[in-house]
Amino acid sequence: SMDSTLHYIHNDSDLSTNSSFSPEEERKSKVQDVVPQALLDQYLSMTDPSRAQTVDTEIAKHCAYSLPGVALTLGRQNWHCLKDTYETLASDMQWKVRRTLAFSIHELAVILGDQLTAGDLVPVFNGFLKDLDEVRIGVLKHLHDFLKLLHVDKRREYLYQLQEFLVTDNSRNWRFRAELAEQLILLLDLYSARDIYDYLRPIAFSLCADKVSSVRWISYKLVSEMVKKLYMASTSTFVVDLMNELVEKFCRCHKWSGRQTFVFICQVKCLFVYFFA
Repeated sequence: SMDSTLHYIHNDSDLSTNSSFSPEEERKSKVQDVVPQALLDQYLSMTDPSRAQTVDTEIAKHCAYSLPGVALTLGRQNWHCLKDTYETLASDMQWKVRRTLAFSIHELAVILGDQLTAGDLVPVFNGFLKDLDEVRIGVLKHLHDFLKLLHVDKRREYLYQLQEFLVTDNSRNWRFRAELAEQLILLLDLYSARDIYDYLRPIAFSLCADKVSSVRWISYKLVSEMVKKLYMASTSTFVVDLMNELVEKFCRCHKWSGRQTFVFICQVKCLFVYFFA
């Protein structure tokens, strides 16, 4: 029977040694009434870093992969049962564990809601932004999904950090920059015309001059969407300034590749309509 099995697991002598709680942890006991407490205790004990060294090196990764499902099952009202475990996994020495959490942090944010996300997930998210590229790509691929859940003021704080995605551990990692361009297209809907012009425009122009053609092609779409967004904004000065900069940088460029870039940008969304309207 399931009850007897859980009782056996929970009282196993080998496991109880590893998962024993200190007096302080006893007072903070992870009590809930959604699933059998023994089952939750067993899951929490498997995230102990010492077990990864003595039992299974992949166990922490599996726990990290399952954590959003556990959080969804317990509900946000029982997040206190998982908070310490999540922070332990987020600081795990194995980058594969942190990478797994980075790819799912946006899903966990939906489960927890804006308040818990701002208090408990944002610090972890900020840590992932400064991690290895193998971890950073996880938050980059779902950057829009995560930022749209934050309050407007909190979301604007990340405008200053977007440029850091242009720097990677390996300059040949062009897919990283291509993903950044894709995400910036989605982020246009989250920021004002001034924010787009001041912060996203310089990144877009840098990507348009990338050495890899695949990155440049996505960047052309980014710039064209940026022109469209600024054109539809109430403040028209930004789109005029942007178009003038496109003409100076690309249309009148002394290199044929620059002039070709201008044509491609116009071609993506038929921006000739905007330029010659």
